[in-house]
Amino acid sequence: MSEKILLVEDNKALAKLLAKKCEATLNLKVDVAHSKQEAQELIEENCNDYFIALLDLNLPDAPDGEIVDYVLSYNILVIVLTGNIDKKTKALFAEKPIVDYVYKGNMDDVNYIFSMVDRLRKNRQYKVMVVDPSIASRNRTKAILASQQFKVLAAAHGEEALGYFEDNDDISLVVTNYKMPVIDGMELVLELRKKHSKQNLGIIAVTSDSDEGVVAKFLKHGANDFIINPFSKEELICRVNNIIEAQENIQTIANLSNIDPLTGTLNRICFFDQLDQYISEANKTNEPYMLGIINIDHFKKINDKYGHNIGDKVIALIAKKLKDESKGSDLVGRLGGEEFGVVLRNISKEKAVAWFVKMRAKIANEPVVVDKTPINVTVSMGLANRADVEFEEFIDLAEEALIEAKKAGKNRVEIA
Repeated sequence: MSEKILLVEDNKALAKLLAKKCEATLNLKVDVAHSKQEAQELIEENCNDYFIALLDLNLPDAPDGEIVDYVLSYNILVIVLTGNIDKKTKALFAEKPIVDYVYKGNMDDVNYIFSMVDRLRKNRQYKVMVVDPSIASRNRTKAILASQQFKVLAAAHGEEALGYFEDNDDISLVVTNYKMPVIDGMELVLELRKKHSKQNLGIIAVTSDSDEGVVAKFLKHGANDFIINPFSKEELICRVNNIIEAQENIQTIANLSNIDPLTGTLNRICFFDQLDQYISEANKTNEPYMLGIINIDHFKKINDKYGHNIGDKVIALIAKKLKDESKGSDLVGRLGGEEFGVVLRNISKEKAVAWFVKMRAKIANEPVVVDKTPINVTVSMGLANRADVEFEEFIDLAEEALIEAKKAGKNRVEIA
């Protein structure tokens, strides 16, 4: 737990509840202060450790929200806690660079705080783009999105935005104005949708009340949502986070069909689909690669001795070793039961064989520890790297090599 939360709340019972729930829900350590003076002492000692601060507006020594500007001066994210969200309070904090303000009225509001902090931590992995010809408007939107921890890119018109996509194909969301020079918002949406689906790229169109019929046209052309200018900070944040969360949910569903739930590696169907696609591309460019099919030796004995639950944990731990030792671009999958497939990409035959030989030895020499019990495990491996055969025959070669490794006494590597 390297990051921490600073909680400043003069109600000691509420502070204790919030701190306990924060640590349990978010796995983040919480430092608690009950006054501005206590908060200052904590910040002076630990300012670089705080990911976010939850600040009560009315403290004994800071009754008018003075704590907010003080904490912001240290570039710490801020969520304001208040018992009174009136127009004056909203106006006071609406344009300050705070994350949000929350009415501490009931448990639903308290739970919202935790979901917001969790959202902010997740947002750090996403790139978003603001496309707006107005410097003032563009900077305001950019600042709002940056306060939500997004990595923000900014463009003055559609043509500039499309240029950014050439070097940033991992952009998750675009907030684009309608009326722009060169390429307007409508044209930008049409161009982006030629390459990016709604599931992979969210688009919010910014229009005005006078743009009659434009909203429907934007939605028909591929925008996920729209917002009418002028808009509030809160409305933009809600719409942006809704789209990002929808993308995450879609990815979760996709993973369920592609990922083996026990090991977190590719499942059999996805592994062979990706392998087939990769091989067809690699053979065109003469990129070297190697497939290894790996089987845990005497796995039935492990199940019989320790039980199937322990056997499942052994499978998961062997899969973790394979993933940890391979490169991010390599393929690792569970082919069924105690059998795995590993594809080492863009690697010479000599280096690939050396990797598998080293991996076999590593597994044999390092017992798998399950619930503090060391279990000796060995594996047999069959390798293939032939580019002159059909896909099915290529898989057969690796499987035949695995059979030879088993026949030869197990705990060994055979090459087709």
